Amino acid sequence: MVSLKEFPKIDAHIHFNANRDHLLQMAEDYGFSLVSINTEVPEFPPINAQQQLILSHRNKTDVDLNYATTVSTENVFADGWADQAIAKIENDLNNGAIGVKFWKNIGMSVQRPNGDFLKLDDEELEPVFAYLEDQNIPVLGHQGEPKNCWLPIDEMTVKSDREYFSGHPEYHMYKHNEYPDYWDHIKARDHILERHPSLNFVGLHLASLEWNIEEVMERLDQFPNLMVDLAERITHLYYQTADDRQQMIDFFTNYQDRIIYGTDIIDDPDSTPQEIRTDLENRWTTHWQFFTTDDEMYSPQVDSSFRGLDLPETILEKLYRTNAIKRYHLDQM
Repeated sequence: MVSLKEFPKIDAHIHFNANRDHLLQMAEDYGFSLVSINTEVPEFPPINAQQQLILSHRNKTDVDLNYATTVSTENVFADGWADQAIAKIENDLNNGAIGVKFWKNIGMSVQRPNGDFLKLDDEELEPVFAYLEDQNIPVLGHQGEPKNCWLPIDEMTVKSDREYFSGHPEYHMYKHNEYPDYWDHIKARDHILERHPSLNFVGLHLASLEWNIEEVMERLDQFPNLMVDLAERITHLYYQTADDRQQMIDFFTNYQDRIIYGTDIIDDPDSTPQEIRTDLENRWTTHWQFFTTDDEMYSPQVDSSFRGLDLPETILEKLYRTNAIKRYHLDQM
């Protein structure tokens, strides 16, 4: 089996939110380059602060550290918002950003004065998507939540979702019909892909279709320029692999040029460096075992055991490295 630490890799979905270098040291130890994704999360540092953290650390390390910027939805309904958003994107690209993220607050929290939720395919965002398509700028999209969020607790497929939504009923969409339905988010994203077929779009978190790999494959067939990343959804692959391992092997084989590895680890300044290290080390090593061996594996997230996929090195190279380089133009950075 090829060695994890000796195989050149990219974790193309992290959040570098703490002013410290332990994550960079760990990446160096494990042979990872990193892509940090700025996101308009209320609990995260402000968007500009997230960018500055990257810029202040990237020249202090031998680790290849890149970042994607994001759009701010502040004043999104005001005249001139799109022009301001495009100007900021241009400035961030000049500062080394490799793409632009659109987060789930578009669809789940940003509301018009009449209470309607802003959707990804609404007219306010259209000039920005047109610009991004025209300029060949990668777009990273996180729409909605895992489908489990719209299911009763006892029908959820992975333990972390059952625990989280049991403890946070305010975020459990099954209990909140006043919010858009799961499929509303998927349809809005698909509408953008139909409207902008040349858009270099990465559907983060398996394009929010983590619950059914056939749905992911359907979108990849429908939208030839779409790619997906695996961040924070690999446990959902465990669940489906336990039921049909060959289908999962076929997915990675048939779409090997369209899948990007990432963990979604958050370097939260409120967590200790050791907590982050333990979490990330577990993800990196367990994911590697899943992709590179045919071991029988167990995860606390799913009820059944499953076998690793034992993917060939040619696919691992694309999954862990060259697909991210291609989509995010990292060879030009």
